[in-house]
Amino acid sequence: MRLSELEQRLQDPAQAEALSLFGGCPSIVVEVDEADLAGRESRPSNASRGASSVPVVGPAKCPVIGIVNSGADEADMPALLDVAVPSLEEAERIASAVGESPVAAMTLVGLTRVGEDLTIPDRLITESLAYSALQHGAEFQGWLAGRDRKPPAPEPEDPPILIDRQAGELHLLLNRPQKRNAYSGAMRDALCEALSLATQDPTIERIVLAGKGPSFSAGGDLDEFGEATDAGVAHAARTTRSAARLMHSLRDKVEVHLHGACVGAGIELPAFAGHLRATRDAFFMLPEVRFGLIPGAGGTASILSRVGRLNLNYMALTGDRIDAQTALAWGLIDAIDDA
Repeated sequence: MRLSELEQRLQDPAQAEALSLFGGCPSIVVEVDEADLAGRESRPSNASRGASSVPVVGPAKCPVIGIVNSGADEADMPALLDVAVPSLEEAERIASAVGESPVAAMTLVGLTRVGEDLTIPDRLITESLAYSALQHGAEFQGWLAGRDRKPPAPEPEDPPILIDRQAGELHLLLNRPQKRNAYSGAMRDALCEALSLATQDPTIERIVLAGKGPSFSAGGDLDEFGEATDAGVAHAARTTRSAARLMHSLRDKVEVHLHGACVGAGIELPAFAGHLRATRDAFFMLPEVRFGLIPGAGGTASILSRVGRLNLNYMALTGDRIDAQTALAWGLIDAIDDA
């Protein structure tokens, strides 16, 4: 449909309800032309929209995928769009992906819509609440039941993070190379302890985080997926011991060196840092939606700030690999190392 038609239909509560997952509509594809972009102001905040006396078009109850042929910046895109792509084929590919995990997709775009107007700490709270709810949803539980789970292989009794203090610098090295530095509970605890040290020691002026082995981090440890049995307790644990919150508080001191796979938590946490460097072989992915989840290590807070809502949604809804050059153009990373 045309963007103008969607705007009109969303003004009618009955039609707006029909354009939802529960109306048999897991996503909406709209065509956006130059006339739709011309004369539009930059997307207003939720606060300014709510303060207006003019009738407001409410957001769609499912992801809105816009076909936009122009090279407009995100700030110039219509507020109703959650993703912008250049072709119908690309829009249909994303719609198909949404259809595989429609509840997770709906939750993601709802979270990123409100997240634009929240502080980082508030984004982390809303992300955790949404993630905890989805952990007990049918989509994630179905993924858990369908995967071929093998007993985890024994690991060396090495610390999950190597810590080296050099004068005013703290060097942290993720140390599970045999698991591509999968982000486990033990690694989270070790990272939180190291970062907490830095918050209490003003003589630490610089923190450098890197990963040992062929990848910086392949993301959350799949062997631990599904262990949470209480959504409320999971939320309390996630927000109490939060590497994301600590990374954000120390961002002006933190530099992260990325290489190889940077997946899920392997980019969500680094994106809080003040400076991100990556090798040319680095790639970035947010695969959680296809599991029936959303990014849960802080990505809807950190990556949203770096690349904007539309690019974040694109990454999470498609699960595509984003190469280093694209990541640099988007602002997901700050530099590419040639060496």
